[in-house]
Amino acid sequence: MCGRFVQTISWRELHELAGLIGSPVELAPRYNLSPGQDAAVIRAGAEGPRLDSLRWGLIPSWANDPAIGNKLINARVETAAEKPSFRSSWRSRRCLIPVTGYYEWNNVGNVRQPWLIRRRDRAPLFLAGLWERWRVTEAAARSGRFAGSEAGEQIETFVIITTSANDDVAAVHYRMPVLVHPGQFDSWLTNVPAAPAPAQPGYLTAEAVSTRVNDPRNDDPECLRPLS
Repeated sequence: MCGRFVQTISWRELHELAGLIGSPVELAPRYNLSPGQDAAVIRAGAEGPRLDSLRWGLIPSWANDPAIGNKLINARVETAAEKPSFRSSWRSRRCLIPVTGYYEWNNVGNVRQPWLIRRRDRAPLFLAGLWERWRVTEAAARSGRFAGSEAGEQIETFVIITTSANDDVAAVHYRMPVLVHPGQFDSWLTNVPAAPAPAQPGYLTAEAVSTRVNDPRNDDPECLRPLS
């Protein structure tokens, strides 16, 4: 599973790692990015990979109620190709979510303890994702999260794909995001059917961090502070 993540990566760094096209943009650092918020996402473009801002929580194109996106923040790699919510995106709308790290939780006594999971060498991770385009309905334009929007306006959303946890993180949680490595970027974004291979043990580290992460309103460097 992946319920929050850190995105403190510059456009230049992503350009070097993923061959981004387009004009450089300044990305605001996010230390506790939560579902329902916008994140930087890499998608295939006509001339190469491009960086866009999409909302986390996939709303299927056929959905009448956009609240379904609150539940669709993760998709299991084992079933994503067949699930009605994801199968169309699996075939033709892949993306990468570049992150500095992501959070998981376990219970220590009465405390919900967050753990920051990231690469051992602290380089960025690229999570496999799917994206979708949904049009605001007349009902949604009148009330709810999209109240005030124009009926028919397009909203683009994404979901993170998960797999069984490897030995690096299994003690914290039994699921983890599917990781895509630089040599796999093109095949993933251009819809090659197979999913990337699981991350090998020794690639990731898990570190207990401040419980400030537990409140999604906290979004600052203190969220990364190791637990003393």
